[in-house]
Amino acid sequence: MHQPPRHIEWVGDAATGHLRLLDQTRLPTEVAWLECRDVESVWQAIKRLSVRGAPAIGIAAAYGCVLGAQRRDPRAGFHAAADHLATSRPTAVNLFWAIDRMKRCAVGVGDEGALPARLLDEARAIHEEDRAACRAIGQHGLNLLRELTGDRLNLLTHCNAGALATGGIGTATAPMYLAAELELPLTVYADETRPLLQGSRLTAWELSQAGIDVSIIADSAAATVMAQKRVTAVITGADRIAANGDVANKIGTYSLAVLARHHRLPFVVAAPTSTIDLNCACGAKIPIEYRGAEEITTGFGRVTAPPGVAAFAPAFDVTPAELITAIVTERGVIRPVTSSALAAQFDSC
Repeated sequence: MHQPPRHIEWVGDAATGHLRLLDQTRLPTEVAWLECRDVESVWQAIKRLSVRGAPAIGIAAAYGCVLGAQRRDPRAGFHAAADHLATSRPTAVNLFWAIDRMKRCAVGVGDEGALPARLLDEARAIHEEDRAACRAIGQHGLNLLRELTGDRLNLLTHCNAGALATGGIGTATAPMYLAAELELPLTVYADETRPLLQGSRLTAWELSQAGIDVSIIADSAAATVMAQKRVTAVITGADRIAANGDVANKIGTYSLAVLARHHRLPFVVAAPTSTIDLNCACGAKIPIEYRGAEEITTGFGRVTAPPGVAAFAPAFDVTPAELITAIVTERGVIRPVTSSALAAQFDSC
């Protein structure tokens, strides 16, 4: 039963096919699909968070590049698509990683007519590799969490670093799915994750669909849950990891890391190596996306603030490396979190 929902797929062939996305803005009350038949519809889906989560954004962008190559001039269409998709969101490094990989792929294709098919093969490879990476992250992460908690898997997570954010079983949720497969005792607390409630709308939805014991808590309840010893570890995803181990993730993650340190709880980050940006020296260099004030003042169409009051709406914050117990990737566990340890994961391959 413990299977994550599918949410991203290519339909048809390279020349005339299209990208199909689960519209995550409609969850949990409605399961609706977007049929993206042009580059602009993919851009819009990424921008308005119909598809979100660093790995999934990269996968969607890769498929979007194929749509660009379906034009009369495939190479020009591809490059225009790649450049446009790169403007959709600034923080998740997987977006730029995937687009750069598609560009490298295109260089090696001499026959313009063969370009869409070759690009589709590459996009599918990116998708499949992420699926495999999620599984490996889950195994490494579960082993680590069992060690850190003494098999007391009472986990707190933030936002959605689950199947809906990736091409597989998620990053932070991957150990949860594998624990469920092994029928290990498991309890998950999901922060609601304000202001867009990705924790309650998405993480709680997908885990409950998979039959995993999950409870939603208000973001402001995290400290109380920790103080009452209901949680044995915190695990989150990441949108970008700087070379020194600083981690950008959904706003509110930094607060959890501070609280975890105070309560002497492990704080673990799970992400594929494609999320590590060795060209970004530290967290202060990570570009942070700022969202419109309406996401706070009129979230989900309901006015919750006085007219004319300003709002400060960063979408992400940065957790310093010294607050992170370990980073888990598909290649293993980075502990302690240092620049040399991160670099070593790339040196070993």
